[in-house]
Amino acid sequence: MSKKPEATVETLRIARLAHKGDGVAETDAGQIFVPYTLEGELVSAQVQGARAELNEIIEPSPHRIASVCKHFSTCGGCSLQHMDEASYKDFKRQQVVDALASRGIETPVEDVVVCGKGSRRRAVFAAVKASHKVLFGYHTAKSNRLVDIEECPVIAPELMKAVPGLRKLAGEILPRKGELKFTVTTTQSGLDVAIGGLGKNKDKHYLELSQAAVENNFARLTVDGETIIEIRPPLLDMSGVAVPIPSGGFIQAALSAEKTMGDLLSEGLSGCKRVADLFCGAGTLTFKIGQFANVHAVEGEATSLKALDLGLRRAKGLKKVTTERRDLFRRPIVAKELDNFGKGFDGVVFDPPRAGALAQAQELAKSPVKKIVAVSCSPASFARDIRELLDGGYQIKRVVPIDQFLYSPHVEVVALLERGA
Repeated sequence: MSKKPEATVETLRIARLAHKGDGVAETDAGQIFVPYTLEGELVSAQVQGARAELNEIIEPSPHRIASVCKHFSTCGGCSLQHMDEASYKDFKRQQVVDALASRGIETPVEDVVVCGKGSRRRAVFAAVKASHKVLFGYHTAKSNRLVDIEECPVIAPELMKAVPGLRKLAGEILPRKGELKFTVTTTQSGLDVAIGGLGKNKDKHYLELSQAAVENNFARLTVDGETIIEIRPPLLDMSGVAVPIPSGGFIQAALSAEKTMGDLLSEGLSGCKRVADLFCGAGTLTFKIGQFANVHAVEGEATSLKALDLGLRRAKGLKKVTTERRDLFRRPIVAKELDNFGKGFDGVVFDPPRAGALAQAQELAKSPVKKIVAVSCSPASFARDIRELLDGGYQIKRVVPIDQFLYSPHVEVVALLERGA
């Protein structure tokens, strides 16, 4: 096994930013990646191979600003708090521009729609024992070290307010070794808390878990997939419909982002009578579509579909909504199904996981569907799938980046497409 190169302190000029937000210095030995730096800055850094740890900003960029959180650069959650707003938005937009260009796609990309501070409605915390203290917070970047958080400007205030109670509960149930994961979601009914990693110790802590849920007024508490106590069904507002979400199930990170997507859907599918909502989850976009078109919602995950069905029972004034459980990666809806002898879908929306929806995009490219709205949290897989649609005769009408992952390098993107004449 080869030894890691010894660390050296070097003075570096940052030439550009990489797609994950790290600064890149070009040296005779090759590229060196320096987190928390900006283009043009002269920095001192401790270099080990192609990675470096920032020591000092010698010549700061005029676009550098003070971070908004005391944990920035130690907590691994945020990487872009040191950018001013204009640079931040340009960086996010450029992620989409570069991904499309890598597939030979040149098209206007609109300004980034940015979510506000405190808008993230789910947080995933870790907890571990360190000597006689309980650490509760986030892992540092590329490390197992845990930062015991005291503030977080990204997440909803009610999530941060819950941390002391969650830390206390963690201290009561944590094993001597190992860590627990706490996935906490804000809902209309209160906090939905899902704990992972307790394993066989779950039963002996049933009392502490139940008492903590009552004392902290959680809507629901689940451990390793099992509901310990549900005081109220955890409900999310999806386009005016209260949907009881599955524990830890997919949701859009920020409500404002979800509303922006809904507005784009309405525009992109204008005039459509029957729409297929593919990778629909618990109905994040389904209920919006159902306000103006018949919709067939398709999802491979059973608990998400169950939540959607429960939401439909509460919904009023929607067009016809049908559901189907189907693994769209292994069995995409093929072009003939989409057409159904001319009586099929005239609109499709697809919002797949990060890996994208290549097989489904290939079938859409062969279909007569008139309008498509593509949603993705990965510009790279998004660009690959859009390339398939363009090669199949579709034309891009709009590309809109949405920043619901505040201060991270990630960006959501929505494209409106129509089949050419």
